[in-house]
Amino acid sequence: MLGELTPRETEDVLRRNIVGRIGCYAFGRPYVVPITYVYDGEAVYAHGNEGMKLHMMRENPHVCFEVDHMDDLANWHSVIAWGLFEELHGERARAAMELLVDTLEPHLEGPPGASAHPRTETIPAVLYRIVLEEKTGRFERRL
Repeated sequence: MLGELTPRETEDVLRRNIVGRIGCYAFGRPYVVPITYVYDGEAVYAHGNEGMKLHMMRENPHVCFEVDHMDDLANWHSVIAWGLFEELHGERARAAMELLVDTLEPHLEGPPGASAHPRTETIPAVLYRIVLEEKTGRFERRL
């Protein structure tokens, strides 16, 4: 059975996952790239180094974000959202980094008892968020 996710199910898919894809368009070409992210109920937070993704989102901040969860080919959930890219600086960047570290650190591999990503005052090149303005979700479920 194919269907639409409820708003609550859509939010759940966004919150449960940590890998999604950003779709952006600038300079006459589209670009889709995977990211690790954290969703806070309003925006997707992520970080990255200087490169094509950031260059394109700065040029055209209107982006698409996609995340999915697949149990198998007949049992999956997918969310597509549209929003605005916003680069973060200063205290907002530090708060975003804390959110990312707190959420993603348990998913990083490392020796038992060791932190794979120690907390430091160093902030990656660019921290940003995508404020989601519109969301839609679909699913397939084997009956």
